[in-house]
Amino acid sequence: MELSQSLGEMANPVPSACCVVLTAVVVVYAQRHSQQDSHIQYERVGADVTMKCGSMDWDAAVTWTANGTDIDESHLNGSYLILKNVDLTQSGQYSCYEGSSWHLKYQTYLRVGSGGKVLVGGLEVLAGGEVMLTGGSEVLTSGLEVLTGAPPKEPVLMCRSNNYPKGFYCSWHLPTPTYIPNTFNISVIHGTKEMVCEKDAFPKNRCHIRYLQLFSTVKYKVTLTVTNPLGKSSTTVTFDEFAIVKPDPPESVVAKPVPNNPRRLEVSWQNPSSWPDPESFPLKFFLRYRPLILDQWQHVELSDGTSHTITDAYAGKEYIIQVAAKDNDIGTWSDWSVAVHATPWTEEPKHLTTEAQITETTSASSSSFMPPPTTKICDKGAVVGSGAVAVCWTAGLVLAAYGVLFI
Repeated sequence: MELSQSLGEMANPVPSACCVVLTAVVVVYAQRHSQQDSHIQYERVGADVTMKCGSMDWDAAVTWTANGTDIDESHLNGSYLILKNVDLTQSGQYSCYEGSSWHLKYQTYLRVGSGGKVLVGGLEVLAGGEVMLTGGSEVLTSGLEVLTGAPPKEPVLMCRSNNYPKGFYCSWHLPTPTYIPNTFNISVIHGTKEMVCEKDAFPKNRCHIRYLQLFSTVKYKVTLTVTNPLGKSSTTVTFDEFAIVKPDPPESVVAKPVPNNPRRLEVSWQNPSSWPDPESFPLKFFLRYRPLILDQWQHVELSDGTSHTITDAYAGKEYIIQVAAKDNDIGTWSDWSVAVHATPWTEEPKHLTTEAQITETTSASSSSFMPPPTTKICDKGAVVGSGAVAVCWTAGLVLAAYGVLFI
């Protein structure tokens, strides 16, 4: 009895101790990861870098580390870390902790680059993809990560109105990737007024501008600037309102053969759904078509309507057909519509009977047995005597045998 109680008293503290240890681990983990703010920061060689300790006040007591090594206080301005004239060896992981509690408050990965070279975790990427160890003792916990960066080249900018007279949109892209984050800023000026360019959620490299004044002769000026930590570049386009009008291609293009017309195809289509007012701003169309066996297109320009009959198609040949659209007075032609295929009507072949087939059928019919036209083989009234009766029966048997030969 006493032994059982002693064992019970010894056993009870075990789960309690486990709970205490587990709770301590959870608390330490939470302290390490609470209020943690992780970033990637890109800087050019020779730049002065300032890092803030997250949301900590300027006069807060903090400790900074670089790749796990304490940074001397001479690099601190209050709680801010100041790095002067950075070089490639200073790339790495920078962490800020609160006072003596060592609660992690902020963490960033500094990438220092020069042209197309960036140092990551103490590794310098050389020409040809070779990697050279230049310093640093800690590799990122997510694995070895080597990045190369480049300043942006002049961006490609295009503006177009596909829903005239509502407005226009501008889109852009870089001719070559930089491999690091870029920031794009666009400004649109009409005369002396700066207009708002509303960015799309998707695609992200496009924004829309609404016309403030129609039929204006004042030019629009659009400037796009792209920036990243290694450099900046910009481009500007200037244009008239009418010059950028370009509808989307016609939609729902259909081509059908015309019954009993081996050289005709009926083509129909619809105005692009993005064109808002075809009654006030009508479109004209350009039709092109060719047989698949030829490379040369035939063209027809149509001032109105959304259908056309091709009258010079080759009989029995498959055709490819496309349509483009343009405002009647301004702008440029749209891109071509989705290609459709059609083949003109052809007459179905008939089953003809040849003369040989007719002769064979006639012979087969005549060879079948046909009974005599009458069963009156001999008229007894016309023959007198027993001999006559014998002759009559003999003739009947001969005729019957002759008929059997045709069976």
